[in-house]
Formats: sequence, C-alpha cells, structure tokens
Amino acid sequence: MTRTLISHAQLSRPRGKVIYWSLLVLVVVVFTLVFLGPLYWMITGALKTGQEIAQTPPTLFPKDPQPQNYVDAWTNLNLAKLLFNTIYYALGALVFQLVLDTAAAYALSKLRPRFGNVILALMLATLMIPAMVLIIPQYVTVIDLPILHISLLDSPFAIWLPAVANAFNIFLLKRFFDSIPEDLMSAAEIDGATALRTLWSIILPMSRPILGVVSIFAVTAVWKDFLWPKLVEPSPSTRTLSVGIYAFAGGTPMNVVIAAAVIAAIPTVIFFLVFQKNIMSGLTTGSLKG
Repeated sequence: MTRTLISHAQLSRPRGKVIYWSLLVLVVVVFTLVFLGPLYWMITGALKTGQEIAQTPPTLFPKDPQPQNYVDAWTNLNLAKLLFNTIYYALGALVFQLVLDTAAAYALSKLRPRFGNVILALMLATLMIPAMVLIIPQYVTVIDLPILHISLLDSPFAIWLPAVANAFNIFLLKRFFDSIPEDLMSAAEIDGATALRTLWSIILPMSRPILGVVSIFAVTAVWKDFLWPKLVEPSPSTRTLSVGIYAFAGGTPMNVVIAAAVIAAIPTVIFFLVFQKNIMSGLTTGSLKG
C-alpha cells in the first residue's frame, strides 16, 4: 500500500474527508487566483477607460467596455511590425539552438570527446553567473565582433548568437541523450551508419519530447527579453514587442498600453497551451534509463 501523509483510515472518516477536500479546494483556489489574477486584471484593464484604470478602489469589471482600445493599440503602436520582428528573432533563435545545442549535447553524450566532462562542467558553471554581469562583455563583443571587427547592432545575429550559448538547454539535451541505450548506437555503427546519420535517423526521432521543451524555452526567452533587445536593436524598425511597447508607453494612454501588452502575450499563451504536454514529458523522460 502506498504511504501518504494522511492514512487511508483517516480519509475514510467523514471528518477526515471534509478537512481534506476543504484544504484541497482552498489551496487550488488560492493558487488559481494568484496566477490568473494578474492576467484577468490585464485583460479587463485593456477594456477600461483611462479614468477607470486610475480610480481607487479599482473595479473588477469595466463599467463601459472599450474594445476600441485593442484597435488603437494595434494601429498606434505599429504592433504588426513589432510582432513580425519578435517572431523572426524567436524562430531564428529556435533554429540556431536546435541545430547547435543539439550537436553539442550529442557530442558530449555519445561521442565523448577528450575533456568532455571538463567542458560540460565549465558550461554549467556559467549558470552560476548572474545574467546582468554578462551584459557589458556581450555588448562589447556585439559592437565589435572579434576577428571580423564588424558591428552586429540592429542585426538579428545580435540576438541569435548569444541565445545559442545556452548551457541549460545543452545540459537538458545531454541528459536525455544519456538515457538512450548504447545498444542502438552500437547497432547503427555495425550497419555502417556515421555519427551524423545516427543522430539524424535514431537520436532525433526519439528526442521529440525534449526538443519540444527546448523549443518552448528558446521562444519564450527571446519573446520576454527586454534589456538585451533594447541595447542591440535600437532602431525603431528592428525593435521587439517589449521594447516597442516601452518606447511608445510615454505618450500613449495606459489602457492602450495594457491592450498592447495583452496582444503581445497572446502568441506565447497559445504556444504554451499547444506544447504544454512536452514540458513534463521531456523533463521526466530524460531521467529514465533503458
């Protein structure tokens, strides 16, 4: 019998059932409000007038809903261009990470180069460094790329190249590749398959769950980032959503800015809902051997 904090005998009693279900419902309701409360305020706030947003105490529902705020946000803030830029940067970062991070993880896991463990340890050590500390050296590198001596400002590579150096994603992929039986690798080698052929025909088809997780992380990281795109994409024509909304927020009514934030959040919410199953399946499958 499975051991739990509350015994089966206690749960069978009427008083135990009441206490258990009361606490369960209370916890679920509280956490639901904590997570959905800000989202609800943002969506309803975009439908309010400027005066209603500023009033105290705030209203739970708009007295006179203003759907026009979403139209104004789309046209006044040029959200179509900002959305295109952000999607372009996110998809580019996704492609670079899937190709290069997968190759790095495969080499560390299956090819086992000399000093591979040292290289992995050094990569994981970078996770201990605060992201803000890396801003200045990364920016200096971007404005004057070593050897080539070119500037990457207002170039998508200023976002794509730093995104590739993701030690966490490489570690996730390596842990998953470690769980793939070596017998499959040996069978492929006996059949004459090269390392690249084995990766393409055997490893990648089995790695769809973890590739889905990496895809989610890659897209959301670029989508929600603000400081780095603001530094390396200063031109209005190359701004991302977060930077563009911030740039227009000064002379735009608050309700229109909130409407723009809602529109900016919709693609990531849809992306997460579509691929949410891959998160747990990808993270847990890589921890199982055999």
